[in-house]
This record gives sequence, C-alpha cells and structure tokens, in this order.
Amino acid sequence: MNEILEFIKKCGVYYLATVDSNGQPRVRPFGTINLFEDKLYIQTGKVKDVSKQIQANPKAELCCFNGSEWLRLAGELVRDDRVEAKEDMLNHYPDLKNMYSATDDNTEVLYFKNATATISSFAAAPKVVKF
Repeated sequence: MNEILEFIKKCGVYYLATVDSNGQPRVRPFGTINLFEDKLYIQTGKVKDVSKQIQANPKAELCCFNGSEWLRLAGELVRDDRVEAKEDMLNHYPDLKNMYSATDDNTEVLYFKNATATISSFAAAPKVVKF
C-alpha cells in the first residue's frame, strides 16, 4: 500500500469519480491522500456534493498520471468520524487547518475498503494491488 500512497502523492493531484443521484458520473480533482492505521484515506467536507454522493453510493474510483504511468484505484469509501483520523490527515496537510478542524461537523475523512489499485503504462504489464 505504501507504493500506492507514494505514487498518488508524487502525482500531486488525482481525480475522484463518484455517481450522483441521477446516475451521472461526477469527477473532480483532489489532493489529499494519507495512510492511517494501514488504511488509505482521503479528505473532504460533509457539506460538499461529493460527500453526499459517497454516502449514497460508496463505490468510487480515483485516477492519477505521473507522465509515464497511471494509477486507477477503485473501491468503497468508508467514513471515519474519529477525531484521531481527522487530526492525522490535517497534520499531514496543515494548510487545510484554515478551512477544517478535527472537531468540526464538516471535516470528513474516508478510507478505501475492498480496493483494487492498478498501475498501468504502455511499456509494461499492469501491476495490481488489492487491499
């Protein structure tokens, strides 16, 4: 999982896909990725549409590209309301502390469950990691 984390971090930005209530795919850029208690976490705000979409349908996929390889990570996102998980995320992304707090009602951290990460390129066979 560390390889997956480092790949995403090096890309800087990844794109998260969810589905809205009409079945329309929705994709948006994200930048937060964190390993906490051996789980891969992302962060958003509960007031955002993306949060509402994930709560209605936890299946999601992210994708990022480093210039020669791309990673697709598909799985279910599970909300973790523990202050410790939120604090750890915010400590890794201190700029977010201007907008979020580990104890507010908006900050949301979610981890991937039943996930499959695939690293692909045009030069090599895909590498698949499940967690």
